[in-house]
Amino acid sequence: MKKIFFAALVLAVPPISAHAESVVVLNSEDASYSIVDRASRAEIGRLPLGREPHHVAVTPDGTQVLVASTVTNDLVALDVATGEQLRVMHDIVDPYQLGFSSDGKWFVTIAYRLDHIDIYRADGFQLARRIFTSGLPSHLAFDPQSKTVFVTLQGASRVVALDLESQTEKWSVEVGKAPAGLVALPDNKRLLVALTGEDAVLTLDPKDGSLLQRLHTGEGAHNFWPKGDGRYWFLSNRVEGTVSLLDTQDMRVISTIAVPGGPDCMDITPDGKELWVTQRFLRRVAVVDLGQMKVIGSARVGKSPHGVFILKADAKLPATLPRPDASLPASQQGSAITRSPLPPLQGDSPPAAPLPRDDVSAKPTWLRAILTKLTAK
Repeated sequence: MKKIFFAALVLAVPPISAHAESVVVLNSEDASYSIVDRASRAEIGRLPLGREPHHVAVTPDGTQVLVASTVTNDLVALDVATGEQLRVMHDIVDPYQLGFSSDGKWFVTIAYRLDHIDIYRADGFQLARRIFTSGLPSHLAFDPQSKTVFVTLQGASRVVALDLESQTEKWSVEVGKAPAGLVALPDNKRLLVALTGEDAVLTLDPKDGSLLQRLHTGEGAHNFWPKGDGRYWFLSNRVEGTVSLLDTQDMRVISTIAVPGGPDCMDITPDGKELWVTQRFLRRVAVVDLGQMKVIGSARVGKSPHGVFILKADAKLPATLPRPDASLPASQQGSAITRSPLPPLQGDSPPAAPLPRDDVSAKPTWLRAILTKLTAK
């Protein structure tokens, strides 16, 4: 079996401690990630990272967060506490989405661009099997027993269940337009699927994929994030520009929060007071006060912000990283930082220019409809 090569990363200059309670935001079309100070909601640094970084996954031991760089076929490991870049894992092909099973035994990546699902044994990252699909695989979820991984196929309007031990298909069902985020609930009796091409969340039976329930949420239902109590989950509705709070016990929407600009990935601060939401079409990350259940601010970041992760301690940035100009208002601090060059990492190539956008007519039908609607707004 193929073993993955690890390369240690050493910053060009020694790191120094920055602000406490910082947030990492992946700028998927800028080949970078932003560090945002929670208190001031200002971008305090932006560092290069691969090309098209989209999603993150925390390692089973909880010490590192892996950032997927899709076009360079790499995973970049950051310190879960400080955000320091620690190492690069090469030869992970097109890792758009990624995750570990709850028992830490399996690691799965989703190749959205190249249409395949890779199942690894997490110990040593040995590739067990590559399963090719024909339907734009996008999101994944593991069952609580770590025996099955569920994957949405956006282009094929399907959900597929794969047995992890044998790496074979258990079932595949058609669900609706552009299925995206999934949640396997702790009772192992329900699988939630968000339909980005529609306005609903489906409840499936994880044993065979049969439909149990359909819940209207918001247009462009896309991605989930747990509130932390096992019962309540947030759901981003990208087209409608809202975030729903779902009660998964009664299966109902109990609150809707306006978050404009294509809300996508989310994370909750350690004190449970704020939900940070990336705004894909605004180059910003929104801050939702969970006491008031409304947006109380936002921070300017890079182009097409996607994944977001709350650091567990003070961020550490290169000593020569440009610092905010005290003479500028907070609203201009982000642009002041990003105009200055950043030191490259040793042994790391500079970020490549972003790929040119292809014509909307070449997109899948469901995506063309969403882009047309967003353009018209």
